[in-house]
Amino acid sequence: MRKALAGFATIAAAVLAVTSAHAQQAIKVGVILAYSGQFADPSAQMDNGIKLYMKHHGDTVAGKKIELIRRDTGGIAPDIAKRLAQELIVRDNVDMLVGFALTPNALAAGDVSAQAKKFMVNMNAATAIITTKSPYMVRTSFTVPQLNQTLGSWAYKSGIRKAYTMVSDFGPGHDGEAAFHKGFKDAGGEIVGAARYPVANQDFSAFVQRAKDANADAIYIWTPGGPQPAAIGKALAERGVDPKKTKVLGQGELTSEDALKNMGDAGLGIITAFHYDYNHQSAMNAAFVNGYRDAFGRNPDMFSVGAFDGMHVVYEALKRPAARPTAKVSSTPPRE
Repeated sequence: MRKALAGFATIAAAVLAVTSAHAQQAIKVGVILAYSGQFADPSAQMDNGIKLYMKHHGDTVAGKKIELIRRDTGGIAPDIAKRLAQELIVRDNVDMLVGFALTPNALAAGDVSAQAKKFMVNMNAATAIITTKSPYMVRTSFTVPQLNQTLGSWAYKSGIRKAYTMVSDFGPGHDGEAAFHKGFKDAGGEIVGAARYPVANQDFSAFVQRAKDANADAIYIWTPGGPQPAAIGKALAERGVDPKKTKVLGQGELTSEDALKNMGDAGLGIITAFHYDYNHQSAMNAAFVNGYRDAFGRNPDMFSVGAFDGMHVVYEALKRPAARPTAKVSSTPPRE
């Protein structure tokens, strides 16, 4: 509890430094996303979430105008993300960093946040260790293990005894693989094979064939958002993997709305675990979804809601009175 309070105080101190130094000025917010390349659509969904929050709540908070400065990494590019974060702080004089669809980019920017003592809101990147990179960082999405370890446990309880796993070969894919393995094996299941595919891969035929040949009860797949989920669905159909006979499991991106549209009947029977669904029946979510549809002509997703919530954190943090906090500031990063 003491570490948690100290960690919060560290974050609050970073925000209060912004409000003190810019009492009569605009608050500059550096937005780092992959606006082009393989992950352009997830980043567009995040940018839409940011814009929708500002549309609903205005571009001024606590008397200070919010100015967004957007930068494009072009995809998974930690060196570029780090350089952009440094340039935003040193050249553009931003007060905080937000965005981050992708783990490698968030990790790189986290180092800059820690060194510069700048508040950072990670709105999506979900590898568990990211928030340990800077005591000035918060995350408004989820972590891969919290979903996939639970999915592994559920799989065994649902009658699956042997599973084959195939995941994207970078941080969150490794997280998903390890978490699913742990949940499944701890429950009593057996992993009969595992494969990792390149992050930019678009042809999954060989990977799916190997998974099929393993004759497992289920195939677990971890893939990031973007074009790959639909490509995997196509490969599953072409290789004759029937989800009614061989369970296909994965994280929610595998059955995202756009992916299912492209999969057609191949998507029927795929089981995924996720932390957000735009169909969730609550008044708050209904208002969010309706507002998003009106503004952008499409449904929101987990990228959108993470960014929307991230801007809420920014606005609420800027409303905090300058007299706070009173807790002792610690250099120890907050725990997950």
